[in-house]
Amino acid sequence: MSQPSNKARTVLFASLIGTTIEFFDFYIYATAAVLVFPKLFFPAADPAAAVLQSFATFAIAFFARPVGSALFGHFGDRIGRKATLVAALLTMGLSTIVIGLLPTYATIGTLAPLLLALCRFGQGLGLGGEWGGAVLLATENAPPGKRAWYGMFPQLGAPIGFLLSGGIFLILTQTMGDEQFFAWGWRIPFLSSAILVIVGLYVRLKIHETPDFQAVLDKGERVKVPFVTVFKEHGRALLLGTLMATSTFVLFYLLTVFALSWGTTGLHYSRTQFLLLQLGAVCFFGFLIPPSAIIADRFGRRAAMIGVTVAIMVFGLTFGALFVADDLVKAGLFLVIGLSLMGLTYGPLGTLLAELFPPAVRYTGSSLTFNLAGILGASLAPYVATALAKNYGIEYVGYYLTGAAVLSLIALLLVKSPARQPEVARV
Repeated sequence: MSQPSNKARTVLFASLIGTTIEFFDFYIYATAAVLVFPKLFFPAADPAAAVLQSFATFAIAFFARPVGSALFGHFGDRIGRKATLVAALLTMGLSTIVIGLLPTYATIGTLAPLLLALCRFGQGLGLGGEWGGAVLLATENAPPGKRAWYGMFPQLGAPIGFLLSGGIFLILTQTMGDEQFFAWGWRIPFLSSAILVIVGLYVRLKIHETPDFQAVLDKGERVKVPFVTVFKEHGRALLLGTLMATSTFVLFYLLTVFALSWGTTGLHYSRTQFLLLQLGAVCFFGFLIPPSAIIADRFGRRAAMIGVTVAIMVFGLTFGALFVADDLVKAGLFLVIGLSLMGLTYGPLGTLLAELFPPAVRYTGSSLTFNLAGILGASLAPYVATALAKNYGIEYVGYYLTGAAVLSLIALLLVKSPARQPEVARV
C-alpha cells in the first residue's frame, strides 16, 4: 500500500514542537513545586516539610509516565504514531491548563493538593505517551546514517522547554511583587500552555504515518497486546535500557529541581540569581545535543553513551567542591559542567532506546524504558538529594549521582550495540 512521504522539515519540526510543549508543561510544574506550591498548596509549620510534600506530588508524574507509555504505546503500535501523538499532546496540555485554574489551599482546603496531584498525574500520563512517539516520528523517517541526527530533534525539546519555563518565571518574578506573583502571576505559565498546544496540534495533524509503522501494517505484523509482548519477548532490553538511562534522569533533576531548591534555601542564593545561572547553563545543554548526535552517528550510540557516563561518574565527585555558598562563579561552573554532560548523554539516548525494539512494539518498548528510568532516576531524586544534603552534606548528593552512573555504565556494557546493525535495513 502506497503511503505519502513526509517532508524532512515537517517531521523534524513536528517532533521538536511536541516535546518542547510537553517539557515546557512538565518543567513549569517543577519550578512551581519549588517556588509556589509549598506556600499555596501545602501550608505547614515547617517550610522544609512543605517543600518535601510538594516534591512528593512532583514525583507522581514519574509513576504515571509508564502508565502513559503502556496506554499510548498500545495505540501507537496498534493504530499508528500520528493519532497517538495528538492524543498524548492533548492529555498533557489540558492537565497543565487546569493546574493554572485550580483554587489554592486557602480556598478549598485539602481538596486543593488532591486536585493538584490529579493534574500532575495527567501531565505524567501525557508525557509518557509523547516522548516515545516523537522519537519514533523522527528516527523512523531518518535516512541511512542519520538516525541519531534525526533522533536528537525531539531531545532538543527538553532544553528549549526548560528555557521557556525558566524564562517566563524569571520575567514574572522581575515584573511583579511577591504579593501579585503568589496571588495570580504564577498561573500565567500554566495557562499560556494553551497557545503552544494549538500550534503543536496544527503541525502534527499535517504529518503522515512513519514508513516503519506502515511496513508493519503492510506485512500484518501488529501484535495484539504490545505491552505483554515487550515484557515476554524483550524483557532484557527493557531492563538494560531502563538502567542505562537512569543516570541521565538523576543528573538532570539534580541540576534543575534539587539545585534550584538547595541553592535558594541551603546556600541562600536569591531566586533571581539562581534562575539566571540555570538558564545560562541550560544553553550548554541545548548546544551540545547536536554534536552528541554527530558523534553517535559516527562512532555508535552505545560507545558515545559509555564515554559520557564515565564523565558523569567523575562529575559526581565534584559536588562538594563546586556547589557551595557565596561563590556564584563556582555555582555557575557546577551547573555548566553538569548540564553540558546532560546534553552529551541526552542527545543519543532516544535513538539508542528506540533501536532496542522492533517496529511492532517499538512505541511501547522505548516509551516504557524511558519512563521506567524516570521512576528509578528522577521521581525521588529531589527528595533523596534534599535528605542527603541536610543529613550528610552536599558531597553525598554527588556520590548518589556517581552511584547511578555506575549502574548505567554496567547496563551499557551488557547491552548489545544497536549501532552495529546496518542503517539501510529498517529493524
